[in-house]
Amino acid sequence: MQRIFILIIFTFVLLATINPGAVAKEYLVKTQQEYKKVVTQLKAGDEVVLVNGTWSDFEIVFKATGTKQKPVTLRAETPGQVVLSGLSNLRLAGKYLVVSGLVFKDGYTPTGEVISFRRNKNDLANHSRVTQVVIDNYSNPEKFEQDKWVVMYGRYNRFDHSSLIGKRNAGVTMAVRLNTEESQQNHHRIDHNYFGPRPTLGSNGGETLRVGTSHYSLTDSFTTIENNYFDRCNGEVEIISNKSGKNRILNNVFFESRGTLTLRHGNGNLVEGNVFFGNGVDHTGGIRVINRDQVINNNYMEGLTGYRFGSGFTIMNGVPNSKINRYHQVDNALIKNNTLVDVEHIHFAAGSDAERSAVPINSQFQNNLIVNSNNTDGISLFDDVSGISFAGNLVSSGINPTLASGFTVTSLDMQRAENGLLYPQSDISKGASTSLQPIKKQQVGASYYPKAEQDVAFDSGKTVSVKPVENALFDAINNAASGDVLLLENGDYTIGKVIKLTKTITIKAKHKTQVTLYPERSTFVDIGDFGSLKLVDLIISGKHTPDSAGNTLLRTSKIPMQRNYRVEIQGSVIENLNVNHSFHVFDAGSRSFADSFTINNSTFKNITGDLIRLNKETDDLGIYNAEYVYFNNNTVENVEGAVVKLYRGGTDESTFGPHFMMNGNTIKNVGKGKRNKSESAVRLHGVQVAQISNNRFIDSASASIEHTVGEPITTVNDNEFTNTSAPTVVELRVEGPHTATLTNNIVK
Repeated sequence: MQRIFILIIFTFVLLATINPGAVAKEYLVKTQQEYKKVVTQLKAGDEVVLVNGTWSDFEIVFKATGTKQKPVTLRAETPGQVVLSGLSNLRLAGKYLVVSGLVFKDGYTPTGEVISFRRNKNDLANHSRVTQVVIDNYSNPEKFEQDKWVVMYGRYNRFDHSSLIGKRNAGVTMAVRLNTEESQQNHHRIDHNYFGPRPTLGSNGGETLRVGTSHYSLTDSFTTIENNYFDRCNGEVEIISNKSGKNRILNNVFFESRGTLTLRHGNGNLVEGNVFFGNGVDHTGGIRVINRDQVINNNYMEGLTGYRFGSGFTIMNGVPNSKINRYHQVDNALIKNNTLVDVEHIHFAAGSDAERSAVPINSQFQNNLIVNSNNTDGISLFDDVSGISFAGNLVSSGINPTLASGFTVTSLDMQRAENGLLYPQSDISKGASTSLQPIKKQQVGASYYPKAEQDVAFDSGKTVSVKPVENALFDAINNAASGDVLLLENGDYTIGKVIKLTKTITIKAKHKTQVTLYPERSTFVDIGDFGSLKLVDLIISGKHTPDSAGNTLLRTSKIPMQRNYRVEIQGSVIENLNVNHSFHVFDAGSRSFADSFTINNSTFKNITGDLIRLNKETDDLGIYNAEYVYFNNNTVENVEGAVVKLYRGGTDESTFGPHFMMNGNTIKNVGKGKRNKSESAVRLHGVQVAQISNNRFIDSASASIEHTVGEPITTVNDNEFTNTSAPTVVELRVEGPHTATLTNNIVK
C-alpha cells in the first residue's frame, strides 16, 4: 500500500515537472503590486484571490487565457468583502475568464466604463463571465459627465447574478456594443441581475440597458436578456433600448419602472414572458414596437399609466426611407397572447406627423386579452392601422371596443393566481399563459448584498425636541440622522449660520404659528447631495437678513449636484423677504434636480424676488431642474417676482417632465416688479404636463406658457383673473394654434 502511495506522488510530481500548467494555483493577493506581478503568470485553472478589505484607486486589468474546463478566476476572498473604491475599474481580456464577488462603491470609474469586457479596442474578452458583483451608487459626481457601468464586447460572454444599484450620472447603466466585427453576432447572456433603482436623470441618456447603437442597428447581436428584475428604473423613457437584431428578451420583471422596453432599432427580436407591474405609478410603461419582424408573445402588463411613447403598449409610425438613426417602419410584427390589465394607454401608429408617416404594415395583433376596470380598452389610433390584422382579441365587459373588428367583449371573472398574475376563470386560451413564473426580487442579484431603498423617507426617523436657544437648530441638524423630525418648541429662533444640509430632515413647529425663525445670513438652508428638506407649520421672517442683493432663503448647492433632492413646505408662513431687491424663496443651482417640490397650504407675503426658481438649465440640451412641482391651496400676496419659473429647453423627447400642478391658490399683487423680466406670475417653458386650475389671480401678472417638443398636456381651467390678463400659450416648434385646453376661466 505504501509503495502505491509513493508511486502516485512520484507520478504527480513527474507530470507537474513535464507540464507545470497542469497544476492550478491559487494566489492570495494583498496589494496592487502583488496583483500586477501575479497576473502576468496566470495559467488555465489558476485563481487570483483579492484579500478582504477596501482597495482604493485600483484599475484592474484581468488578462489571461483559460479553457472551458479550466477558466482563470479572479474573485474576492469573501464575496462582498472586497470593495473597490475611489477611482477603480475592471477590464477583462482573453478567454474563459471568471470574475466574482467584487463590490464597487464610494467612488467612480476614472475611464468611461466601470466593468469592461475588453482591455482596449483590439484586446477583447470572449467566453468569459462576470457574476456576483455589485456596483452601488458608483457615479461620477459630475452628473452629466457620461460613463457606463458594464459594457460587453467580444463574444459568448455572460453577466449574471449581479446588482447594479443607483446610477445617478448620465450614461446607460449597462450596454452591449457591436462596434467591431469581433463583437457582432455575439451570443452574450445577461441573466438573473438586479437592476436596482435608477433615479430620474432629468435628461436624455438615462437608459438602464442598451443592446447596440443606431449605427450598427442593422447588425444582429443574438444577445439573450432573461430573468432580470428591473426595480424602479426611472432614468428616462427607455428602460431597455434594443438597437440591434435577433435578440431575445425573456422572462424579465419590470417593477414600477417609468418607461418602456423599447425595440428602438434592429429587426427580428423576440420579446416573450416579460411581466410589467406598474401599480398605478406615473409614467409606467410596457413595450414599444418599431422596425421589422418583431415577435411580442406571452407578456403580462398590469397597472401601467404611461402614454405616448411611454404607454403600456405602443406600435410606432416610421419615417419613409428612414435614416438609420430615425424610425423604421413597423413591418411583419406578430403580437399575440399578451395580457393587458388596467393599462391606461395602448397606442397604434403613435408619433404620426409630417415626418413619421409610414404606417405599420403586414402585422398581426391576435389572441390578446384586455381587461380594464375603467370600462375602456385604452386604445388610441393616430393614423391608418389597416396594415395591422386584428383577430381573436378579448376585452372585458363594459368596454366599447375602439376597433369594431377583431375584438370581442366577454364577461371575465379575473382571479389572481399563485404566480401573482390575474387570469380569467373560464377556459379561455387568450392572453398570457398560466405557466408564466415571474422572477422574484430575492432570486436575482448578488446573493450577499441587500436591495435597499434608494431614498430616506421624510419622517422615517426619530423625533427630536428643540428649544429656542442659541445655535439650537443648527446643532440639532448636525446631530440628527437622516429621516429625523426636529420638533421645535414655541418661541423665536435666530439662525446665525447657513445650514449646509446633507440629510433628509423635517423641521416642524410643535404648535402652529408659535414658532418663528429669523435667518441672519443671506441663505437659511443650502441643500447639498443627500439633502432633502421639509418645513411644517413654521413662520419664517427675513427681517434680520443682511441688506445685500442676491439673498435666497433656500437654495441648492452652487456646486453641481449628483443626488436628486426633495423639498416640502406645508402650513407655513414665509414673509418679509424684502430687505433688498430680488430676495427669492428658493433658487435651484445649475445641474441640480428635484424629484419633487411641494408647497401646500402656506402663505407668502412681502417678497421682492421669486418664490420658486427652477430655470437654470438654459443651454437647451433637454435638461431641467425638477420632475414634479406642486403648488396648492396657498396664499401669495405682494410678491414682486413670479410664483414659479420652470424651464426645460431643447428638442429631445426622452424625458417625461417637468410636471407642474397649481390648484386652489389666491395670487394677489404678484409678478409686477420691475426686475421680473418674464413679466408673468407663472412662467413655464417646455413643461410637459401642466395643470392650472381653481386659482384666483388678483391685480397680478398672468401666466405665460411656451410649448416646445413632444405633445405637452396643458390644462388651464376654472380660474378667475381679476384685473389680470388672460394666460398666454405659444407653440414655439409647431405651426398652428396651441394645443392647450383653456376652459371656464373668468377674466374681469
